[in-house]
Amino acid sequence: MATLIETDARGRATLPGASGRYLVREEPGGTLVLEPAIVMTVADQKFLMNAELQAIIVQNHAHPERLGPRRRRGAES
Repeated sequence: MATLIETDARGRATLPGASGRYLVREEPGGTLVLEPAIVMTVADQKFLMNAELQAIIVQNHAHPERLGPRRRRGAES
């Protein structure tokens, strides 16, 4: 199925049926490839890159009986 898309005077185009965010890359020959994308925080990115932290969290979820009470920051012991 092919769809003709025309750009306006500013080079913008409307993509029928598409909504959201996309990364666009141009292939040799001028083909544009749109890849669905998300935005994440730096903290999310660091978590996804830290396999050790992910393993600790998985273990804690598997064995909640091992967890102790949380301490508030700045609270006196």
